[in-house]
Amino acid sequence: MKPCLPLLLLALLFTACKEKKADLSGEVPVKLSDFLAVFPKITASFTVADTNLAKAGDTITIGYKALLQFFPDSAVSPITGNAKKIKIHPVGIIEKDKENYLLLKFFTAKKQSILAVFVTDKKNKYLSAKELLRSGDEDGYIHSVNINREPTFLVSREKMGKDNTIQFSRSGWVYTSAGSFMIVINDTNEDPQKTAVINPIDTLPRKNKFSGDYVQDKKNFISVRDSKKPNRYQFFVHFEKNEGSCTGELKGEFTMKDANTAVFKENGDPCVIDFRFEGNEISLKEQGSCGNHRGIKCFFDDSFTKKREPRQGRKK
Repeated sequence: MKPCLPLLLLALLFTACKEKKADLSGEVPVKLSDFLAVFPKITASFTVADTNLAKAGDTITIGYKALLQFFPDSAVSPITGNAKKIKIHPVGIIEKDKENYLLLKFFTAKKQSILAVFVTDKKNKYLSAKELLRSGDEDGYIHSVNINREPTFLVSREKMGKDNTIQFSRSGWVYTSAGSFMIVINDTNEDPQKTAVINPIDTLPRKNKFSGDYVQDKKNFISVRDSKKPNRYQFFVHFEKNEGSCTGELKGEFTMKDANTAVFKENGDPCVIDFRFEGNEISLKEQGSCGNHRGIKCFFDDSFTKKREPRQGRKK
């Protein structure tokens, strides 16, 4: 019986080594195979709402440094904002012939959950990313996203109207060969004149020189917020021209080129926009092809005036 003990111990040791979990903290290099292994495969349609987003995904935690080994900070920071403490969990992976779609959930210290998709080629080269869903919007709507096998990402919001009918707006997004996401479905039964524009970066810090809100009116504005680096800013621009028949919307980061000019450009997105600051105004000039973010007959080419911040009362 005793001669069998060494073999048994070796077998147990081999099994323990084989089952040892990969270190996903980011403090050490992470193997691609270990990184992809924590994403459950999604083979059918997938639906999640902001009300149950906190429970979606695996309990495995991916360190921020580990994530940056596979995706650039320029893709991650617009989603996470300036959150210093954030937990990242794998939700699933959709495998297609040419791309992989990795769903990740970000959980902030303020108990806000964010669902985003990162697109890579089959060699795991980063191609694009998009925020899909965020909990905590207190606008009276239930927000959700449905993902089919194409995949099309159908982002929806709905609420019960005063006449007991459901009011809804739905936007369907797909990743294109141009290297970015574009809208293929845009459906609503709401009056566009009564639909408020949701600003996804409204609550982020605005302490840096150019941070603030630059407006024409409630439907034409650009919000600028602090980023992690002093020469970069997060922004969200929305406009509605020709009585709402032509709209544009874009969320991203721009980088300062000098004291008063900046540029927005991202890998995989043909859209390039120049920004210029003069006094209390910001002007935008579209240089690249931004058709995925606007209507056919309108452009990111306008000026906005900075809105004065409300004065805070003196402490007694």
